[in-house]
Amino acid sequence: MISVALAAYQGEDYIEAQLRSILPQLEQGDEIIVSDDKPGGATERIVRRVMADDPRVIYVEGKGQGVVANFVNAIRHCRGDKIFLSDQDDVWLPDKVRRVMDAFDAGATLVLHNAYVTDKDLNITDYSFFALRGSKPGFVRNIVKNSYMGCCMAFDRKLLKKIMPMPKHLPMHDQWIGLMGEMYGKVTFLDAPLIYYRRTGNNVTGGKTSAGQKLQWRRYLLKRLAGRILFDR
Repeated sequence: MISVALAAYQGEDYIEAQLRSILPQLEQGDEIIVSDDKPGGATERIVRRVMADDPRVIYVEGKGQGVVANFVNAIRHCRGDKIFLSDQDDVWLPDKVRRVMDAFDAGATLVLHNAYVTDKDLNITDYSFFALRGSKPGFVRNIVKNSYMGCCMAFDRKLLKKIMPMPKHLPMHDQWIGLMGEMYGKVTFLDAPLIYYRRTGNNVTGGKTSAGQKLQWRRYLLKRLAGRILFDR
């Protein structure tokens, strides 16, 4: 069973297109968990309209505590053996699920794939997010410079016991999940772009941060990683 954990917040402009790009790739028993961090608005109405057509879409209310907590909430509701992460404003290419599942069948615990970078109208601005970001596997390398972008990630459920509980003050969830995959599983990078990564100007991922803020985040991350390693001993 596949679960898609989708974190939403005022996603009414693009969320229906995203849901419609995912659903044809899922089997009957699969699910999309939409955690809405601002319930009661247009996003909820759109998701519930899609739910009326397809019960594989499941709406849950977020906790209003930001993007990391919203993804944690979505993940906690997932029942599947394989968990795909999704942003609200991208579009999945038709062979994404098949290609990622092939990587799982080959032994991967966590999969990260490439993406086409687009503007808000899905015009391609970069043909490889990996090339743009310099994405590469490796534990130390991904502490120094993170390659892991949640909208391009999926992981096996058995990794959940390492991912959770997620530290409370992480700047983003995806780097933590990627590093848990590096530490405790087999990570596979797929060079094929499998989504249109839509940059709208409001994306949470891909934003600019100062060098001082990045250093502060990495210190915090290293503390939490050290604590997790000691806890596991």
